[in-house]
Amino acid sequence: MRRAAAALVALALIGAMVALIWPRPPLPPIAGPVERIVIDKSARQLQVIVGGRVARSFRVSLGFAPEGDKRRQGDGRTPEGLFQIDRRNGESAYHLSLGLNYPRPSDRARAAAEGVDPGGDIFIHGQPNLVPDSVTLPHDWTAGCIALSNAEIEVLWQAVPLGTPVEIRP
Repeated sequence: MRRAAAALVALALIGAMVALIWPRPPLPPIAGPVERIVIDKSARQLQVIVGGRVARSFRVSLGFAPEGDKRRQGDGRTPEGLFQIDRRNGESAYHLSLGLNYPRPSDRARAAAEGVDPGGDIFIHGQPNLVPDSVTLPHDWTAGCIALSNAEIEVLWQAVPLGTPVEIRP
């Protein structure tokens, strides 16, 4: 655990230094109402669909053990299937969070049959608040969420209303 914390601090310091040399320009807003979001886990890609077309595509990080569908709390997997944005949290431990309606009733039933906790609190979010805005952790590191850069989640946050469908593909 100490090594992971030390690595996170080192990445944050390197990112902060790089940002001073090469600051990122702000991203343009997404034009038009977002119809849905499609996340392709194998490609580590989130696509924003507007007017039936991909309006924006972002590289994402997933849970620390992303292969397969989420089965239980703590497995490090990002769930697969059809979800909706059901909440927004501007005060989370990560830069802006859009919550997914996981676990669904079917996830709860499966977990109960297996005698496990299905987990919960699956979000599309930015980087940890302890990391400078200019840093994007480069690997799969979440507990099962979908992580973007802080600039990308800010654009998504402005464009995505509650109820937006989200498809997470293997």
